[in-house]
Amino acid sequence: MRARGVHLEYSFQSDDQHGADVHNPLFELLSAVREHGSIQHAAKALGASYRHVWGALKHWEGVLGEPLVSWAQGQPTRLTPFAQRMVWAEARARARLVPHIEALRVELERVLSEALDGTQQVLALYASHDLALPLLREHAGTAARLHIELKFAGSVDALRALAEGRCVVAGFHVPRLPARGLFERSLKPLLKPGVHKLIGCCTRRQGLIVARDNPQRIATMRDLVNDGVRFVNRQSGSGTRLLTDQLLHSQGIAPESIAGYADSAEDSHLAVAAAVASGAADAGVGIEAAAQRYRLQFVPLAEEDYFLVCLRDALDQPPVLKLREVLAGATWRQTLQGLPGYGADRAGEVLSLTQALPWWRFRVRKRRHAGR
Repeated sequence: MRARGVHLEYSFQSDDQHGADVHNPLFELLSAVREHGSIQHAAKALGASYRHVWGALKHWEGVLGEPLVSWAQGQPTRLTPFAQRMVWAEARARARLVPHIEALRVELERVLSEALDGTQQVLALYASHDLALPLLREHAGTAARLHIELKFAGSVDALRALAEGRCVVAGFHVPRLPARGLFERSLKPLLKPGVHKLIGCCTRRQGLIVARDNPQRIATMRDLVNDGVRFVNRQSGSGTRLLTDQLLHSQGIAPESIAGYADSAEDSHLAVAAAVASGAADAGVGIEAAAQRYRLQFVPLAEEDYFLVCLRDALDQPPVLKLREVLAGATWRQTLQGLPGYGADRAGEVLSLTQALPWWRFRVRKRRHAGR
């Protein structure tokens, strides 16, 4: 098949775009056919006529030089193996690019907002990947006229960006687990009591993302070492990779005993879920909301606190004040209620490191008895 060029474009419109979706009529069409099992029902779901959908399929078959659908009398319409491979390959590519597309859209929105209104507050935020933060950015822009420059990075990289002055606020997450050795060693050097302050953002649930029918019967981390189980990992330095390593260490499981642990690294929860949904992997660690996005099963492992952190002196700066007001508001709590596995515990509250994190334990010297 002759190579086909890929053209990207963007537009300014009156309504907001949710998340980092990039629309393509071919993949929307194929996904509708796969979901509904007939051209007629796919056309209804897309708000188009049967004739239009049929014509579009024939057009794309001519462009690609391959059949896209197959059907038999009395049988549902199915995507051909070629079309199925395309759909899942595109889904995985899209999921991998979500953080980068989101960052690009934020930059372009800032260009427009600065041109239209130079009085809008701007706040640079580097944060570990999370599905709630793009919603926070949209709400802050609408309700508080606060433009959040959101850039996703691993928890460690986000805190380094704060230390190096590349952002005003950073986002990271820690599990509510009794043993947090890896988190302490990785994050504690980048956080200083009295210098940094935490702002409660949300809580969320992390666990194993597995196939919809879970044919491997994966229920614990130990099940990952079974023959035939393929694992998809997160990138080094991410909070989820730290959580994975912490869970393996606490249960005495050698990472090298897990197929795929060392030779896979996705940059987001959605990319992990897409890998499982496409059949490229059997399991990965991620948030419940990502599993729900792809209609996959989810095995809970840990509750997490997702914190935002800034320098103490930045707490009362106008952009940070606006951010705190948005986080403490009722709309943010309602938003989190709509995301599976999320909660609003301590959202908007200013917290000290020693109050919220169990890593600092100051020894108090015993007072000597009089006369000694």
